[in-house]
Parts: sequence; structure tokens; C-alpha cells
Amino acid sequence: MLNEQQVRELLGELQDPFLHKSLAETKGVTNVSIKAEKEHVSVRIAIAKINTPEQMALQMKIVEVLKENGAASVGIRFEELPQEVLQSFRGQATESEAQDILSPLSSVQFISIASGKGGVGKSTVSVNMAVALARLGKKVGLIDADIYGFSVPDMMGVTEMPVVKEDRIYPVERLGVKVISMGFFVENNAPIVWRGPMLGKVLDQFFRDVEWGDLDYLLLDLPPGTGDVALDIHQMLPSSKEIVVTTPHPTAAFVAARAGAMALQTNHDILGVIENMAWYESKTGEKEFVFGQGGGPKLAEELRTKLLGQIPLGQPDWTDEDFAPSIYAENHPTGQIYLQIAEEIISALNK
Repeated sequence: MLNEQQVRELLGELQDPFLHKSLAETKGVTNVSIKAEKEHVSVRIAIAKINTPEQMALQMKIVEVLKENGAASVGIRFEELPQEVLQSFRGQATESEAQDILSPLSSVQFISIASGKGGVGKSTVSVNMAVALARLGKKVGLIDADIYGFSVPDMMGVTEMPVVKEDRIYPVERLGVKVISMGFFVENNAPIVWRGPMLGKVLDQFFRDVEWGDLDYLLLDLPPGTGDVALDIHQMLPSSKEIVVTTPHPTAAFVAARAGAMALQTNHDILGVIENMAWYESKTGEKEFVFGQGGGPKLAEELRTKLLGQIPLGQPDWTDEDFAPSIYAENHPTGQIYLQIAEEIISALNK
């Protein structure tokens, strides 16, 4: 019959499914209890995340290993690793994984578009910034990383689907921008009910399996807030620059500061703040500050960065022939603002 040391050695060789470190390294085998007369082994295992499909796979592996080595029955309890232990290993795992996942994109400049809350127009800013950079002659890709609230294909008027050839996904190109989105892989606009780890694998695929070709910039429309998916993306991209989007309302700016703080905590540089819905211009030319004033400048000051621009509240013009309902024309006043911001971003990144 197995003894405690043997159990710890056997299970210590298995890996935490999220940190990709052995259970010996993470000290994940926290308790071993053996009833020799019943040939029963009970273990308590600490991993990064519990109640996931990955936990179930690890559970089956533990049972298999212990029964192959003499246990007649196995009992397992899972718990989460302490936060301080998790953080120390998670950073190491993320860095090595990112090098593997992002190696084909090693020369690309990543630009993440973030916000503290939904409804501030982050995706509108993302698609217009991508198009503006493309209009300035840059090779641009755009990942709709807002997995639960994907909207980029509709906003850009994308009607085609990505092509899959020899296990490679070829993104759709629209208005000079290569686009990939969860929206391409969900039927009939079905809601996403997956858990965080499964979503993380989708994002891995967007980096690893998409044939992006030669890019200057790869923009990411991040999920709003500071949840697991947003955190995973931040940790996955070791050198991303970030733009934080807010509205003029002080509360929106206060919440957006959290997204900026996450960027700083994960060693990302903040390029600046864009204040969306800054005002509404009436037919008489007067500016009406529908959502208040001051949120953008205040947020930029708090994050110690610059205010890249203020976007007025409005609606792009579009036609049935060239349907892109959220993209401003190049000669539209708001389209010109996006071009100015894009020129400032290019200048800042070339320094």
C-alpha cells in the first residue's frame, strides 16, 4: 500500500492546469490521508481555479495515478491556492506562455482599448481607431476580445466569415483592417455562457492560430472592467500599450481609473485617455454637454497621462452600398478627430 511520501511524489509530478507548474512546485498537495486497511487514499489539492473543466480532468488523472500504484479507492477535495502564491506563479507562467503564443507577432505593436464599464463607446473607439490607422497607411489587425459582448463585426459591416485552411484561421479584412471576433464563431447571436478558462483558450487561439500576416499594429477591444478575461489578456501581453476610454461623467471616469490601474499593475504603458460622447453639437453649432464635463481631463490627470482627444456624440453617415454603421468617413469632422488621434499615437510609438 502507498505511504504518504509516495503519494506526494506521484501527485507532485502532475501539473496545475492553469499555472503549468507541477503540484510539487506550487505545493499543491496540501493534505494526504491514508487508510491502509481499506487501501483508501484521501488527498486535498490546491490549484489556481476550482469548479472548472480543467479541475475535472486533473481529478481523473489523480484517481488514475493512485489506482495504478495500489490504491483501491480515492477521495479528493479541491481548494484554491492562496492569493499570494497564485500571483507569484501566475506571472511566471503567463510570461513563458506569452512568449510561445505571441512569437509569430513578436514585431507587432499591441494597443489595447480599455474602459472601466460598458456603454462608454469603447468598441466604437476601437473600430474607428483601427480604421484611422489603416487610412494612414499602417497594416492593422483588430481582435474583438470582448468575448461576452462582441460587436465589432456588426459595427464594421462585416458580412464575410473567416476562412480556415490547414488549421490556420484567416481573418476577414474590412476597410483595410484584419478582423477576428468571437462573433464569427457563435451561431444566431447566441449568448456566451462559458467559464473563464474556456474563454482564455479562445483568446489563445486568436493569437496562436490566426494568420495575421505582416502587421504594424494589433488592436484589442478589451472587455469592460477588470474581470478575469480582462486580467488574462493583460497578463498575456507583456508589452501592450493601452488607451482608456471614458465619458465626461465623473462617475464613468472614476470607474475607468480602475482599468488604468490594472494596466499599470501589469506593467503596461498607458498611451492616453479618449473622452467619448464629450458633447452634442446642435444644428446651430452650439455644444450641449449631455453627459457633463471634465471626466476625460480628470482621468488623464489621475493616470498621469495625456488626453488624446474628445469625441462628440453623433452618428456616422452610411449607405447600403458601403454599410459600416459605426465607422466615420475620412472627411467627416469626427473622422478627422480620429485621424488626428491616430497620428499622435503613431508619433508617440515611434519615439
